[in-house]
Amino acid sequence: MVDVPSDRTRTPTVVADDVHITYTVHGGRVHAVKGVSFVAYRGEAIGLIGSNGSGKSTLLKAVAGLLPVERGQVYTQGQPSLLGVNAALMDDLTGERNVILGGLAMGMSRAEVRERYDGIVDFSGINEKDDAISRPMRTYSSGMGARLRFSIAAAKSHDVLLIDEALATGDARFRLRSRRRIDELRAEAGTVFLVSHAHSTITETCGRALWLEAGTLRMDGPAKEVVAAYEEFTGTRPR
Repeated sequence: MVDVPSDRTRTPTVVADDVHITYTVHGGRVHAVKGVSFVAYRGEAIGLIGSNGSGKSTLLKAVAGLLPVERGQVYTQGQPSLLGVNAALMDDLTGERNVILGGLAMGMSRAEVRERYDGIVDFSGINEKDDAISRPMRTYSSGMGARLRFSIAAAKSHDVLLIDEALATGDARFRLRSRRRIDELRAEAGTVFLVSHAHSTITETCGRALWLEAGTLRMDGPAKEVVAAYEEFTGTRPR
């Protein structure tokens, strides 16, 4: 069961006010996000859904401060962390070294990294079959890399944590651990945004969802209702 913050505790953490984002591809201009507005509150987990190219990942990058907004404004409380970007992992370094550097990049002290190191590796599960943590990350599968990135990012609390598809990787046990950790991050007064094409992950993890289509915000509401409307629209809703 996912809770939604009560009116008494609704502290805004992200405000998007008529946000427009454009970028250039092959010499042409793409208007990727068109007039999107919403307010996110402390303690919420918010799913972003929509078809490929609808602007979900672009919007997350703008919230994280990694893409400029052409028109409108994005206001955030604290420093948003986009999973896998703030912890900028390096393929030629070992997993062990990346845990250390990634933790420092996420704002932890060296002492905090040392204290949390074993928990990060255990959470990722990449050391269960062999000594993968001692190998270069270029030898990892995409799933192993995504799990390690999530584990580093989830090792500390965040004002705003932005997750793009990371929970689609790994087995059911890892996905369950990830959902529980997201609940803990929300309880620690953070806000979590989650992009996923696995709608069951959205409905199980998030209390609220934003549906983007062709760069516009089609619907903002309870996750189960938004997912159902999207699936009805795309013809993928179970009958």
